[in-house]
Amino acid sequence: MIMVINRRQLSTIFERFHTALLALSCVDRKSFPSLSAQSTILFNNRNVIHSARQFSSKETVTITYVDPSGDEHPVEAEVGQHLLDVAHAKNIELEGMTAVHFNSRRACGGELACSTCHLIFDKDVYDTLPPKSDEEEDMLDLAFELTETSRLGCQIRVTKEFDGIKVRIPNDGY
Repeated sequence: MIMVINRRQLSTIFERFHTALLALSCVDRKSFPSLSAQSTILFNNRNVIHSARQFSSKETVTITYVDPSGDEHPVEAEVGQHLLDVAHAKNIELEGMTAVHFNSRRACGGELACSTCHLIFDKDVYDTLPPKSDEEEDMLDLAFELTETSRLGCQIRVTKEFDGIKVRIPNDGY
């Protein structure tokens, strides 16, 4: 059986594979000789299902979210988390909802189907980020207050180098 996948599906598979690799790098192999209990990637004929426990290094950095009114919200973020997930976990209003009343973690499931987690970075930080995919670029075209240093929070993982950075949440137009 030959399975044809489009570019978006391939991007999703790549992201989930990357998450599994990140998880593997965060696990003490002596404690977990078999990673299968911690993270599984199952393939079926239509998509990839990835289930993993929250892997993180437990190492944290301080990131400050600056809301549209200019108020600053410093938070501790675990290395490896997406910036959108950090915002939700710390009740930072992103996507127009806070984690308290937002049942799902991402409006589009992190599948690059919206631009509601749009963030604006300082130029020096932006220059250190991984390149944007074509799909992220397409979604950013729909964002309010788009800048040259705009990125989607669901696509950016926290790194050690983020310690002390500020990210601005643009006004969503409402």
